[in-house]
Amino acid sequence: MIDLARVRAETPGVEHVVHFNNAGAALPPRQVIDAVVGHLQREAEIGGYEAAAERKDRSEHTYNALARLLGADPDEIAVVENATRAWDMAFYSFAFQQGDRILTGRAEYASNWIALKQVTDRTGATIEVVPDDESGQIDVAALERLIDERVKLVSLVHVPTQSGLVNPAAEVGRVTRAAGVPLLLDACQSVGQLPVDVNEIGCDILSGTGRKFLRGPRATGFLYVRRDLIERLEPPLLDMHAAEWQPDGTYRVRADARRFENWETFYAGKIGLGAAVDYALTIGIENGWERIQALSSRLRAELADLSDVTVLDRGAVLGGTVTFAVEGLPAADMQRRLASEDINVSVMDAASARLDFDPRGLDEAVRASVHYYNSDEEIDVLVDAVRRARTD
Repeated sequence: MIDLARVRAETPGVEHVVHFNNAGAALPPRQVIDAVVGHLQREAEIGGYEAAAERKDRSEHTYNALARLLGADPDEIAVVENATRAWDMAFYSFAFQQGDRILTGRAEYASNWIALKQVTDRTGATIEVVPDDESGQIDVAALERLIDERVKLVSLVHVPTQSGLVNPAAEVGRVTRAAGVPLLLDACQSVGQLPVDVNEIGCDILSGTGRKFLRGPRATGFLYVRRDLIERLEPPLLDMHAAEWQPDGTYRVRADARRFENWETFYAGKIGLGAAVDYALTIGIENGWERIQALSSRLRAELADLSDVTVLDRGAVLGGTVTFAVEGLPAADMQRRLASEDINVSVMDAASARLDFDPRGLDEAVRASVHYYNSDEEIDVLVDAVRRARTD
């Protein structure tokens, strides 16, 4: 069970805003704030290099914490500046060629799609979109039928940015493992929100972020790469951290997942990310997931009861992201009205999710994303504000 009074007392932001933009960036707990600010203060006192050396155990702890969170080993973890860069560093390591096929789903994120398109345009490989099933999640049976010896990668977004959908990642992993095809899982919105174990899912690569449901600092991301795949992937960018300059003028790429990192890093953020993972594990991912589902289910139900409001989420399993539209009221106008009452939501437009929104005739949506520290009273505040905005 979540001790709501405790987690809200440890979250200073709840005193100032009603925060339903957790799928953008969650409010950090005091422990994360103290870790980041404390390291920056130490840098100011003794110097950046010196503070990094003095507190090396804290930055190293982050790898251990992430490994524990994901069910991985520390040498399979890289810490980078954001989830997109983590995804890119792995994806651009594959050597695609003409005739190769990449499979993705309708939940694919805009930044991922752009990278997929850039690489396939360059190489002659092709992208194929696996259809959704009747519930709105990726059709696993269709995926299984599409896989053949020319499929070199399956890219799956676990939880999309524009919807409450939770894709059946473990079922997809079962198919890709059986076919011997690498699975690249975008877990940007799922890690910290729901239990994610790389072995149970069967993914070969996973990218994630600190700022969303882990409640960590911005400009922190991480990458998991299965150990026996690491040395088969040479990153598109190398420096003196990812590789070592040899006396004969050659270079040797390091053997662990840190080959996907670079030398300069945000040490305060990395330490803060470790603190965020520790906090999430202390609260309990399963406990948080149970509360997130309860809050989001209630929010969907109450919004659906309002005339002129359409809840847009589809999927057999739904998480903390609630998307909706109000007839006659643009999403940006709704966001502004809510912001005037210190209620944070965000706007999703089709450019972020064309494979999902375009076939459904959607141009935009209001996105309200809950976290376990949100209260039932805050749900009431949001629903009441939406109700009043419809009639203003």
